Amino acid sequence: MPTKKTTPDFILMIVTFMLLAVGLTMVYSASAIWADYKFDDSFFFAKRQMLFAGVGIIAMFFIMNVDYWTWRTWAKVLIIVCFVLLLLVLIPGIGNVRNGSRSWIGVGAFSIQPSEFMKLAMIVFMAKFLSEKQKLITSFRKGLVPSLGLVFLAFGLIMLQPDLGTGTVMVGTCVVMIFIAGARISHFVWFGAAGLAGFVALVLSAPYRIKRITSFLDPWEDPLGSGFQIIQSLYAIGPGGLFGLGLVQSRQKFFYLPEPQTDFIFAILAEELGFIGGSFVLLLFALLLWRGIRIALGAPDLYGSFLAVGIIAMVAIQVMINIGVVTGLMPVTGITLPFLSYGGSSLTLMLMAIGVLLNISRYARY
Repeated sequence: MPTKKTTPDFILMIVTFMLLAVGLTMVYSASAIWADYKFDDSFFFAKRQMLFAGVGIIAMFFIMNVDYWTWRTWAKVLIIVCFVLLLLVLIPGIGNVRNGSRSWIGVGAFSIQPSEFMKLAMIVFMAKFLSEKQKLITSFRKGLVPSLGLVFLAFGLIMLQPDLGTGTVMVGTCVVMIFIAGARISHFVWFGAAGLAGFVALVLSAPYRIKRITSFLDPWEDPLGSGFQIIQSLYAIGPGGLFGLGLVQSRQKFFYLPEPQTDFIFAILAEELGFIGGSFVLLLFALLLWRGIRIALGAPDLYGSFLAVGIIAMVAIQVMINIGVVTGLMPVTGITLPFLSYGGSSLTLMLMAIGVLLNISRYARY
């Protein structure tokens, strides 16, 4: 058993709390008008986000003190529980429908999103599989097919909700982990071709996805329909300029940008805090990823390295997709910005993942 360090990565912890503080501030700023109109309480979303943050911080500190290889022992149990939840959420009467997706289980603000927790469970399981079967990962039949087969089974269940954004992050994270483990590039080419064909089929199977693609290419083709969110997002970012309009001074949150406290919160942040504020947030994410990479490189065993790589890849992919959507560089998809966007399951999961990363840092040599 590796020798434990007395303290976790201090910089990683501070950066996480800074992102969380920015997120709580922006959730209130972005949601106050909508919350006052819909619930007669301008702090409606902010109070719930603070509750989720409190639960997430407690979970983070608890997990930070649980030896990370404990999760290897429970990996199979975690993945089975998450698969069961993904099946349960599809049953009418158990799963709740929001914004056209049956993705939640629970009542009101105390609902959970199983697909979010599947991302972390899949990282834990893949880290176990890759650390134990790394020599087989170069084999297409014995290594690549079993690992990606399980990933695409989970992806298929998530798409039945449907939730393309979360499914894409999960698949992308696992692909990064498998690539780092040493899979052959030629195998990825074949899987990439099959994945591209499947993605095209998914897009063509649903008219609203086709509209999202076309609106990404030219949002002004349907400015009041599929292109509305992108246009309003750019209207928020543009006037922000270098220093922004000032905190809580956003114009787009006045019923122009739909539910700005969720996926498009970065647009409101850029409008109020400008290029400087947006760059500061991106710098915080860069620092978080840097510390995560150092922890992965310094982990004492393969399991710890793969686990850290998976967590960092999940955060990085989610940030890139969200920022890409908000700035009009990618088609609109439902992806939250880690630590900033409103959402209990997403915030709690991210803080739990940071807790795992902090525990690995207590053993890392760097």
